[in-house]
Amino acid sequence: MNFDAQFNGSNYNPEYDKLRLKGQIMRVHSCMIDGRWRTLDEIHQATGDPHASISAQLRHLRKEKFGCFIVEKRSRGDRSSGLYEYQLLSPLPKTQEQSEFAL
Repeated sequence: MNFDAQFNGSNYNPEYDKLRLKGQIMRVHSCMIDGRWRTLDEIHQATGDPHASISAQLRHLRKEKFGCFIVEKRSRGDRSSGLYEYQLLSPLPKTQEQSEFAL
């Protein structure tokens, strides 16, 4: 997977942020590509990245420029606890209709 796509945002400065963000998205992807369900804390334990950064990278992985992955979310345990877990799934193959529409 190539994660050389351009990150963006009002505070994004490639000189300071590109390598850091690329490293984060690569670590989150490597951790999650096996399709297992994990909480943000479990991903943090595996990658060392901050929880907010992990959440942002999971959102980025949904974007077309970062692979169009499917990121599932569900509660873990009692819903009232507010604990969620995430699963990364490979993107669905584009249908011919979707490919033609993209042109």
